[in-house]
Amino acid sequence: FLFIPLGHGGSRTAEYLKNNLFKNLSSHPDFIKDTKTAIVEAFKQTDVDYLNEEKGHQRDAGSTASTAMLLGDRILVANVGDSRVVACRAGSAVPLSIDHKPDRSDERKRIEKAGGFIIWAGTWRVGGVLAVSRAFGDKLLKPYVVADPEIQEEEIDGVDFIIIASDGLWNVISNKEAVSLVQNITDAEVASRELIKEAYARGSSDNITCVVVRFDLLKLPNWPNNPNHPNWNLGTVEVFMLKPRNM
Repeated sequence: FLFIPLGHGGSRTAEYLKNNLFKNLSSHPDFIKDTKTAIVEAFKQTDVDYLNEEKGHQRDAGSTASTAMLLGDRILVANVGDSRVVACRAGSAVPLSIDHKPDRSDERKRIEKAGGFIIWAGTWRVGGVLAVSRAFGDKLLKPYVVADPEIQEEEIDGVDFIIIASDGLWNVISNKEAVSLVQNITDAEVASRELIKEAYARGSSDNITCVVVRFDLLKLPNWPNNPNHPNWNLGTVEVFMLKPRNM
């Protein structure tokens, strides 16, 4: 289970998700037999539970969340907000999530149908406040800002690596550019650092969270098919994370 929460208005929503989202998902009774349904229901319930805990707080807070789960020969990506998951397949960038922005036509219709509105305030914002259309928390913007995930599925076969990163990266680097920048870097942590370095060189002003996960290392003929091998972790997840932004 790979997971990037990105908080706004403080860190408490992201911390709550870190402690509860996967726990709620893995304990869902349909997690094995109907994983997609379990994801949707666990995300919604986690949001409800968090909002109940938030009743004593005056200041509003929220968090986006991008997750990727490896289930056998598949990757399931569930996204709420504007962090993004991109796969590299045969050298090409394949988006595994679509950003939840207020000016996305279907998101705008959903918000307006619920009685909300979006306006331009430096960027398109829900109620003139929030620059994402889906997030956990943000109680003052319910029911316009929801935590309903969009889910995409991809076969692992043929996928060399995936990148999960916050909008601070994607605001200045395209999917294609990101894949091209790191496709020849076999060390996942070095790849993450390279993407973050490039994003800042291009003028990103956000803190950035980035995860690169390589699958192609597991396919090399001389790669040990043994989870106890000392270098096995090079084929799994390595993370370089800067402190999540508060906004």
